[in-house]
Order: sequence, then C-alpha cells, then structure tokens
Amino acid sequence: MTNGAVLILGARSDIGLAIAHKFAKDGHPVQLALRDPAQLETAQKDLNLRYNVPVTLHAFDALAVDTHAAFIDELPKLPQIAVCAVGLMGDQIENEQDVTAAVTVMRSNYEGPASILALLANRFDQRGSGQIVGISSVAGLRGRATNYVYGSAKAGFTAFLSGLRNRMASRNVHVLTVLPGFVATRMTEGMDLPARLTAAPEEVAQAIARGLNKGRNVIYVRSIWRLIMTIIVLIPETIFKKLRI
Repeated sequence: MTNGAVLILGARSDIGLAIAHKFAKDGHPVQLALRDPAQLETAQKDLNLRYNVPVTLHAFDALAVDTHAAFIDELPKLPQIAVCAVGLMGDQIENEQDVTAAVTVMRSNYEGPASILALLANRFDQRGSGQIVGISSVAGLRGRATNYVYGSAKAGFTAFLSGLRNRMASRNVHVLTVLPGFVATRMTEGMDLPARLTAAPEEVAQAIARGLNKGRNVIYVRSIWRLIMTIIVLIPETIFKKLRI
C-alpha cells in the first residue's frame, strides 16, 4: 500500500477519526470530509503535529448527492484510498412511525454513500488505480424486527459494494466491504453491548489497514461475527419471524 492520500468520508465519527489516526500514523496524507469542517479543526492540527503529514478539511454532505461530483473536483488531489464511514442508525421505533425519519436513515446509509463511492470509482477507473472501503454492517445480512430500517439500508449498501467490486475487479480498483458488528462509539452509547462482540474504533481502523494490505474483499472486524451471522441467516423463516433478536 503506497502512501497516497486517504479520503475519509464521515470523518467526524469515532470510527472516521480512528481511521484518520491509523493512516496518518502510517504516513498517508489525510483528507477529512464532513458536513461542518470547523468541528475537526482541532483534530486536524493534532494529526498534522503528531504524524507530520498533510491533513486537509473538506465540506461534504452525503445526502446532497447533486454536490458530490463538485466535491471530488475540489479536493486538492484525487485520493488513492477512499473510506466511507458515513452512517446513521436512527431509532427503529421512531422509524416505524415517521416515514421522514426512516427515509433519512435509508439515504444516510445507502443512497449517499453509494452515490459518492460510485463517482470516486469512476475517477479511480479513469486514473487506473485506487482502493475503496465501504463500512457496512452485519445488520444488513438479515432483516430483524429490532432494526430493519437501518439493516435494510446497509443490506443495499453491502450489495452495492459487492457489485462495484465485481465491476472494478479487472480495472485495478479494489473494493473492500467492512462488517464491524458492535462498535463502542457515540452512536451506540447507552446500549448494553457484550464486550466479546464489541470492537473499539481503533480495531476497525486496524482491520481496514490489514484488509487493504492483504487485498481482502469482505472483512469482519471480530471474526466471531462471521459465525453468529451465518447461524442467523440459516434460521428458517417460520422460526425466525417468531424471534426478537
């Protein structure tokens, strides 16, 4: 993996910042993209001083898909690696009753990420190289009553990444799908998460770097999730619909 620039979409998230630290530490220039760049001015200075790499801030709104092409054009340099850490869990109960809230969750986890990565993939294809990382979720592997709005959007994103990877396989553009499972972040704060199944944001960052170095296609941050989701996917529908998991 060369020390090309790394673009982090959704850089204000705990996972996004952990990824920024990991790649900056490894000597990569970092481009931090988020809705309000002023929120990461302190982090920008810290990353620059700590790792002595260029760190730039960029305004990016995942839901404003009509601005995505211009956003890429305005970057100081087309990155070698693009990581999409954009996401919104929302509240399932609210989503069941409020269609507007549900659509926002769906767009935040699928439409917005897919739009920007599609454009970046085309630019990488034109250049002849690039690596794309999409952070999806194990929640997208089977719809569950407790989070099916979020899960359905992640399912779409996972399928999109799979298709994009297939399309780009012969174009020297690699696509990595990341399935973290539970991660201890502000988004999951207050949730009773089992320690064995819960990763730290830094673990996600390390797993992404390893996955890119090894040319992986799909990674689980903690391998136990592969077993768990295999079991869940194999449960017959007649039984599954009676469960609350």
